[in-house]
Amino acid sequence: MKTNRFSRIGFILAAAGSAVGLGNIWKFPYITGENGGGVFVLVYLLTVVFIGMSIFIAEVVVGSSTNKDSVSAIEILSPEKKKYWKYTGMTFITGIIILSFYSIVVGWILNYIVLSITALPTNVSEAQTAFLGLLKEDISSQVIYYSIAFLIIAYTISKGVKKGIEKLNNILMPSLLIILLVMFFYSMSLDGFKQSIEFMFYPNFDKFEANSIIIAVGHAFFTLSIGMATILTYSASLGKEVNIVKASITVVSLDTIIAIVAGIIIFSVVFTSGQEPGKGPGLVFITLPAIFYEMGAIGNVMAVAFFVALAFAAITSAISVLEPTVMYLVERRGMNRSNATYGVSILIYLLGLFALLSNTNEYSASLTFGTKNLFDWFDFITAAIMMPIGGIIIALFVGYIMDRELLRNRLVPYMGETFFKVWLIMIRYVAPVAIFILMLNETGIIKFK
Repeated sequence: MKTNRFSRIGFILAAAGSAVGLGNIWKFPYITGENGGGVFVLVYLLTVVFIGMSIFIAEVVVGSSTNKDSVSAIEILSPEKKKYWKYTGMTFITGIIILSFYSIVVGWILNYIVLSITALPTNVSEAQTAFLGLLKEDISSQVIYYSIAFLIIAYTISKGVKKGIEKLNNILMPSLLIILLVMFFYSMSLDGFKQSIEFMFYPNFDKFEANSIIIAVGHAFFTLSIGMATILTYSASLGKEVNIVKASITVVSLDTIIAIVAGIIIFSVVFTSGQEPGKGPGLVFITLPAIFYEMGAIGNVMAVAFFVALAFAAITSAISVLEPTVMYLVERRGMNRSNATYGVSILIYLLGLFALLSNTNEYSASLTFGTKNLFDWFDFITAAIMMPIGGIIIALFVGYIMDRELLRNRLVPYMGETFFKVWLIMIRYVAPVAIFILMLNETGIIKFK
């Protein structure tokens, strides 16, 4: 019997830690601001329920039914004449590329924690200069913070499921929730709180276009960490007695609630300062630091709390991205966990260094290929191509290849026959088509306006 397994609450916190990342606290608020507020939130919630949740449950079923790494799990569940499907389990390669540039962003966040304690920029112009200076000129600081972030990630994975992943998530996820809750209650006292609520939940069709639907589908898909074997791998350390549907709903609900709460907090601060909500990616690293400065002493406290929360969310997500590769090397290649972790981490770290340097003035020209530098290419390839393909693969495998009776036995006791049939329709027809359309839009083959 395996002892290196998640407890039920451990799985929920670890899977929620994987799902709750920069997408919730960084990306969700600004894409909401750019796409009309309340109507976008409504479409996002619908896509989370019908597309994101469907694939999330599919990954949990595959992982929890076998308690194996992604390749072995799909091989075991494939019919005898279709064992070649096992190669689709290597979607964990997506995580390797993601971690190489995601850890750089974690390093930026760690840098901004220190900046929040020492000297916040006094205005938006100064904040922009500070961020661009870090990104394009200050290689040494970037490398230091990037290295610290990577050491935290690798060390946690090397300790295993119980002593590493679950232990860290049991600390960071409740801490994240407490920080956001405190910030939420404080935001209620701000003048912009009411406007923030109206913006988040009152439909504004002026900014909502056809492309907004695709953006909502994309974010619902990407924020849940599906399509790269992460949830499948975490589920492999789940006991058979766990209600996998209830656990999945809890994780997805936590992910969604945190995204909405983070949006309310950020917009309350933004509206109180008289700024516009649609500020793009610079909202977190440029606009907010300047706003926090204007708030005085309480602004420093808010800034530290915000970037610490962001760091917790980013680190728990980054850890989950590395685990599928390590589990594959341990179970499939017979490596011990420590060697597997640090061996693959060194390779990813070196890959990340090139991505980091591609943003700098000194090395950008050498590491730019076509219209994008290496950092942007890694982001584009994983988000627009590899993750959607991974999502389509798991949907098709569970919907068409995996034994129907096994699916029914694993899910019907927890969701009932009617909802099982609805879920099966979503996983076989709706989710693959929606994700394929998303991929066409993201790659520019078809552009929705």
